[in-house]
Amino acid sequence: MKTTRNTAAKTAVLEVFEKSKTALSHTEIQKQLNDLCDRVTIYRILDRLVNEDVIHKISNLDGTVKYAKCNHSHQRVHIHNHAHFSCENCHEITCLESVKPSYIMPHNYKVNEINFTLSGLCPNCLNSNI
Repeated sequence: MKTTRNTAAKTAVLEVFEKSKTALSHTEIQKQLNDLCDRVTIYRILDRLVNEDVIHKISNLDGTVKYAKCNHSHQRVHIHNHAHFSCENCHEITCLESVKPSYIMPHNYKVNEINFTLSGLCPNCLNSNI
């Protein structure tokens, strides 16, 4: 079994996720790192963190990929069976851990991953429009 290294760049990326309450794009992460490493290194770190089940990918409705910290790594079987909320105004994506998607699959299908995204206005944008 291969152990992963904790580099300064990986530690910095993890700190970015610790501070964020919303999902982040590669570009948003790169801006917060202040040129600590190049974009390719960030992609490699993100791929490694996804494979280690530290973060998960979220495909936004417009095709943008964002990443969010996993909050359920204590489970033996690690799946991301929660919904995401995409704000149409500020474009932030939030994990909704308490909203569990429900579906019925036809026979002979096996689901490995769920990408369930709701869109509308987040509480901040909704309150600012009142």
